[in-house]
Amino acid sequence: MCILHGLMPCLVGCIAIAFPRLALFLVWFFEGGYLSRAFGGWLWPLLGFFFLPLTTLAFAFGMNSLGASGQMPPLGWLLVIVALLMDVGLLGGGGKSARRYRRGRRNA
Repeated sequence: MCILHGLMPCLVGCIAIAFPRLALFLVWFFEGGYLSRAFGGWLWPLLGFFFLPLTTLAFAFGMNSLGASGQMPPLGWLLVIVALLMDVGLLGGGGKSARRYRRGRRNA
């Protein structure tokens, strides 16, 4: 067994925290069936890519890796909730930062 096979999920997990859309793209590109098995189609992962990428990754991980096939265990739901809070925090923080920047430019 190749050592990279064991390190790949850890590497994608580290990339997901810093660059969630890049990680989602890599999961789709290298392991296309992973998202399809979790969501049953392409629409929800596509919407997740644009709006809630960490939540999309957490849901796919929970559905594919944590419990029985096609079932989300309680730990998976906890991960999805944490990822959702991180996504919403990232979105809210960006808007707050943009407002502060515009206000500073106006006063200068």
